[in-house]
Amino acid sequence: MPSKTARILMVTALLMTFGATQAFGQAIYNNIPNPLPGNLPSVGFAANAASEFGDRVQFSVGTGRSLSTVVQTMSSWACQTGHWNTGDCSTTPGATFSHPITLNIYNVGAGNQVGSLIGSVTQTFAIPYRPSADNTNCTGADAGKWFDGASCFNGYATTITFNLGGLTVPNQVIYGIAYNTTHYGYAPIGATACSATPAGCGYDSLNVATTSAPPSVGVNPAPSDAYFATVHGPNYCDGGLGGVGTFRLDAGCWLGFKPAVRFNAANPPQTRDDCKNGGWTTRTTSSGQPFKNQGECVSSTNH
Repeated sequence: MPSKTARILMVTALLMTFGATQAFGQAIYNNIPNPLPGNLPSVGFAANAASEFGDRVQFSVGTGRSLSTVVQTMSSWACQTGHWNTGDCSTTPGATFSHPITLNIYNVGAGNQVGSLIGSVTQTFAIPYRPSADNTNCTGADAGKWFDGASCFNGYATTITFNLGGLTVPNQVIYGIAYNTTHYGYAPIGATACSATPAGCGYDSLNVATTSAPPSVGVNPAPSDAYFATVHGPNYCDGGLGGVGTFRLDAGCWLGFKPAVRFNAANPPQTRDDCKNGGWTTRTTSSGQPFKNQGECVSSTNH
């Protein structure tokens, strides 16, 4: 069984979004590094024969449980032309590819197994291609990588934002990110025109980013565990003894490689004073939508 470190390197509404999207609402769980680095370690769905990857999270005490948005960090290794591992990656700045990604939120079942589905949303995102290879600053062992001004990377860290619209959740949930690639996913796409190009299909080089940072908000109840669906048994911590191809608890080998995610809850004002002095910019409607201005915030209150 290859090491987790080796494998770690090698989810219906229409919404086009990419980059560091504004996160509406109040964070009730957050382990996304700030500032976001050029890239993060990641789990590739094509490379790991995967369909879904996620975690169990515990929300902070004393805040709302009406989810407005969930921000997931991804890692894009896709090139507009060329390929990340052939040293000829080339991308026009700002170029993207579109792909549907699903967020599933589940109850925590007995023994911390995946319980019943609470809610699911699929959105189509514009994912940035990674920047072009920098043959001046990235040479030797870093040849073919892109340069962020300080370090060289193969992949590019970017965030996507799912809109939940006020989904009510308990204090702990299990969540999963799911999407299809050419050969893997719950409904593999199969060969298409992009499959025959040197760059390949962008979604085959799309990964879910992970972090070793502890959450700044909320609690991660099991730092060594994650939740995974792959058809390749050796990619599970138990080598596949607990079954393959289903989204299940994968215990014991994920320390330092936790999905980088932020959950935001609706944060409506309780009184007009909550809207003053810029407070309206941190408040939302009961469904988690931002206010356009202070007046709209004030008009939503009865006090």
